[in-house]
Amino acid sequence: MEKNRIKELITLSQTRFLNFYHAIYENKYGQQKDWFIASRKTEEVMRKQCLEGKDDVVDAVLILAIHEEDEKLVLIRQYRVPLNDYVYELPAGLIDTGEDYKVSVARELKEETGLELVEVDEKRSIAKTYLSAGMTDESVALVYCKCKGKLSTDYMEADEDIEPMLISKEEAKKILASNHKIDIKAYMALQNYCNEV
Repeated sequence: MEKNRIKELITLSQTRFLNFYHAIYENKYGQQKDWFIASRKTEEVMRKQCLEGKDDVVDAVLILAIHEEDEKLVLIRQYRVPLNDYVYELPAGLIDTGEDYKVSVARELKEETGLELVEVDEKRSIAKTYLSAGMTDESVALVYCKCKGKLSTDYMEADEDIEPMLISKEEAKKILASNHKIDIKAYMALQNYCNEV
């Protein structure tokens, strides 16, 4: 970081999975401005990150999995409260404190789809990328992997309403052409999947 522009961080609310902060920062002309940040990080971690320039840790995994037997892309359709509707997404989930991301991938893949992780493609995976930097500091490890097994909804948490699916390239094209709600990450993954030779 070239220069720490955030001068003060005020905690507005804290919940189990999401916190809201008011950042007072200096713009490029040295003027004091306000910004509001949604974050998965605790106040202690945010203070170190924003006021002391410490590196942020990856919050979650985003899983781009190919089923090795069927050679299909793993996709989910999940109910999301902010949309009050179902949306196509890639499997994903939070990384527990101190947990290796591969453990998170295996756990979330099993929980959301019933499938088992076979191997992670380290060369294609990205250690950290950001989701919506204008609103949140949330980051994910984008993990390319292979999986096996049968789809199941038996491992989901009570608040998860997910339909797991294996998608062929033809089915992916139909989803892209539909006007169903779709997460931008899933949209781009489906586009890339359709264009792979």
